[in-house]
Amino acid sequence: MLKTVLRTALLAAPLLLAACSSTPKQEEGNYATISSNQFINANYKAADALLQQLSGKLVADKPLIMATVVNIDALEQTTTLGRLVSEQLSTRMAQGGLSMLEMKLRNSVYLKRNQGELMLTREIGEVANSHNAQAIVVGSYAETSDMVFINVKVIQPNTNFVLAGHDYVLAKEAIVRSMLQRN
Repeated sequence: MLKTVLRTALLAAPLLLAACSSTPKQEEGNYATISSNQFINANYKAADALLQQLSGKLVADKPLIMATVVNIDALEQTTTLGRLVSEQLSTRMAQGGLSMLEMKLRNSVYLKRNQGELMLTREIGEVANSHNAQAIVVGSYAETSDMVFINVKVIQPNTNFVLAGHDYVLAKEAIVRSMLQRN
């Protein structure tokens, strides 16, 4: 009798465990893909590195501006990759407690079609002053056949001193490759 009860319990255990699972298999797979995405993780780690370096260097009541990450070989050009890196860095820095000014909502900044908030050196001081920004996050990327090298810096606009910086590399997998295509 005891053997029968134990055998039934052992056979039923996997079914009970499966029934207790509230997340469908397909959703688990999608979440795993998103949460392990090298692109998002790399950008968030870069922002975290900047936040750590900026600790104690900024004041709480003045915003930062995020410039569009641009192609290092053509500073007036970017791609979906550059725009999305900028968005994710800005989001993560805001999550870290910094006041990030959303430039897309400002009509006084020139937005080049399909490029984003491009920020060249000659424009930094003027834009920072007009928006009372204490720093600007700038960046560039360079691509090889199988990698994308990204450099981001936080610059003090009135002195051009670099307050923080971080370099990282993305594998040029299919998703990254598709975001590098010119529009």
